[in-house]
Amino acid sequence: METTPISMIPLLLLCLFFLLLCPIGCLSDANYVIGTGSYDITGPAADVNMMGYANIEQIASGIHFRLRARAFIVADPNDNGSRVVFVNLDACMASQLVTIKVLERLQSRYGGLYSEKNVAISGIHTHAGPGGYLQYVVYIITSLGFVRQSFDVIVDGIENSIIQAHENLRPGSIYINTGELLDAGVNRSPSAYLNNPPDEQARYKYNVDKDMTLLKFVDAEWGPVGSFNWFATHGTSMSRTNSLISGDNKGAAARFMEDWYSQRNSPTSESAESIGTGFNASSLSQQYGRMSNMTLSMEDSLHKIAASYKSTGGNSSERLLSVSSRVRGSMVKGEKPQFVAAFCQSNCGDVSPNVLGAFCIDTGSPCDFNHSTCNGKNEMCYGRGPGYPDEFESTRIIGEKQFKKATDLFNSASELLSGKISYRHVYLDFSKIEVKLTLAEPGNLESVVKTCPAAMGFSFAAGTTDGPGAFDFKQGDDNGNPFWKLVRNVLRTPSKEQIDCQKPKPILLDTGEMSLPYPWAPAILPIQILRIGQLVILSVPGEFTTMAGRRLREAVKASFLTSKNGGSGSDVHVVIAGLTNTYSQYITTFEEYQIQRYEGASTLYGPHTLSAYIQEFKKLALAMVNEEDVDGGPTPPDLLDKQIGLLAPVVVDMTPLGVSFGDVKEDVPKNASYKKEDIVEVTFWSSSPRNDLMTEGTFSLVEFLEPNGDWSPVYDDDDFCLRFKWSRPAALSAYSFATIQWEIPQAATPGIYRIRHFNAAKSLLSSIKHFTGTSSAFVVTK
Repeated sequence: METTPISMIPLLLLCLFFLLLCPIGCLSDANYVIGTGSYDITGPAADVNMMGYANIEQIASGIHFRLRARAFIVADPNDNGSRVVFVNLDACMASQLVTIKVLERLQSRYGGLYSEKNVAISGIHTHAGPGGYLQYVVYIITSLGFVRQSFDVIVDGIENSIIQAHENLRPGSIYINTGELLDAGVNRSPSAYLNNPPDEQARYKYNVDKDMTLLKFVDAEWGPVGSFNWFATHGTSMSRTNSLISGDNKGAAARFMEDWYSQRNSPTSESAESIGTGFNASSLSQQYGRMSNMTLSMEDSLHKIAASYKSTGGNSSERLLSVSSRVRGSMVKGEKPQFVAAFCQSNCGDVSPNVLGAFCIDTGSPCDFNHSTCNGKNEMCYGRGPGYPDEFESTRIIGEKQFKKATDLFNSASELLSGKISYRHVYLDFSKIEVKLTLAEPGNLESVVKTCPAAMGFSFAAGTTDGPGAFDFKQGDDNGNPFWKLVRNVLRTPSKEQIDCQKPKPILLDTGEMSLPYPWAPAILPIQILRIGQLVILSVPGEFTTMAGRRLREAVKASFLTSKNGGSGSDVHVVIAGLTNTYSQYITTFEEYQIQRYEGASTLYGPHTLSAYIQEFKKLALAMVNEEDVDGGPTPPDLLDKQIGLLAPVVVDMTPLGVSFGDVKEDVPKNASYKKEDIVEVTFWSSSPRNDLMTEGTFSLVEFLEPNGDWSPVYDDDDFCLRFKWSRPAALSAYSFATIQWEIPQAATPGIYRIRHFNAAKSLLSSIKHFTGTSSAFVVTK
């Protein structure tokens, strides 16, 4: 045994001292090259139908908080071609057409470095983002077809997030951690779940997955630069009547965590007292006291100063002013990458964030268990979130639960990812996959079954307890209605072969066999596996239910563990990344499909859809562990040139005579004084937000008066507490208003504030002119 020289002991003690000071991940083994990026994908905040609920009356009219694309890249430093990219979208789902065009741009920029094989694009499933960006008819009917503006901003945002991540690539390490999160999701179709085999159910404590899996990205020089996690719960805290663009609970959690990290690493303790304010708090009683020679109370002194700042009226401005005024835009310092936190979606198919349960809104009684109806009707049955009846509060609570669990996992992450980076990807025609099944019968006979062309059942039109449908549809319908079958037949009468293939689903829309003016539903779907050491990510193009996801994860994990090259026992972590690369609705178990609730009716390719996924993913997994190539499969169609969009453009914006764009229509009251949790509201004469999406900018801004007389931006479109609401006085009016509401958070510093609005107006000559307006100043007290 070697001994330590006495002269080395002080040095060793000093090293030990610094190691104790350094949190986990502060020093990095730098076994990978890592990069993260983030970019605005908010899209048009007016006139566009929202994607998710298929409610034709749910039209965007403002912003709750902005949407973003967040990306990470992990590369092997010893193999330049061995890398994977994962993009998390604050959008309802990925789009095949978006994926195609993003990959074309990446190929043009980087050659073959990034392709469909190693790039995954996944949606969080918010139901409060602009629609019209998918390429198949059934997903863009309610948005009046294709919306080029929605499509372009998402493609641009994904590309820019990947460019950022690529340019940020630096030596670093990745830690993984898992933990249980309760009370953030309930099963919204428990009657279908109960049809799964009792012995299978008995293996699990809950009827939804409660585990969150988190990655912590640590730059070798800068320390933590990102956090991505996967957890299953629907993006339906915001209801089907909401009209404000919102990332729902997962988008909120991402904003909370990014602000939490920036506070935690702020150089002043004061700035860490409030989330994302972008300014340092100060001792206002002393500083403002020096600005006044009058012996008045602190509040009187503030009112006197505020009274000198009247509303400015509308003024011309440059678009750059909106971008430069962003609160978080100024938080990136030097070369240090901005911290990126993403809350990714998993097998959320039957998981609702409305955790109080489903009740009849007329009687207050629980809905029917099997069909989710009230007196036989589905329209009155709604799930209740934890903040009921306030959907914004429900969104905050579910988002905060995910955020707090993520920070716990982030702070305690200690398992280091190490090992190979690899990927496998294949396109499959899901309308005709042959699946080998081993039947539980004497002799263990092997049977071959097939998937079917896509079709949607009657229960699809019933909706869910998160967003009920209309008319006389109900969940659990395995017969169908004669009247609606007649209506269906006008569009397409399904063949006997299709009816038999889809049984017991009664077909409402035979979407897989409808092709006018172009295909109504996808047939060719991508499946993909990304591997980073002991982490395996399964990219699935739809919404797996809880038990369907469990079966897929177990099958793939078994493929890794039974192979000599697959892993070292139980250290393999398998996560499902839902709604990835394209969208094909739901995937239930065979047993859940028999019940034909909403999820079963929306399982497009028939009762053996899950078995097909399991079979094909196992093939990919075995190819990966055996280091074998796979055939790419048939190429999905690019339908961009066939798209039809019926959304009318903005023709002109106008104001009454004597009024300018940006003028204050309804100001704060004179000598206004507000307390924490009060709501400040100002309305401006405005224009259509479609003229300029203010990407990476802001429509609304709260400014704080510094003691030196400068106004500092403290809250903007990215903040949960600030809402931008846009409206017209009449449906076809060229006049419009912007109402900005600020719910003063507890973290707000007492002092003097004002509200600003940025936008752009369109003239009859189609020119776009930017403007800004400013409210009178007001006081916020303790």
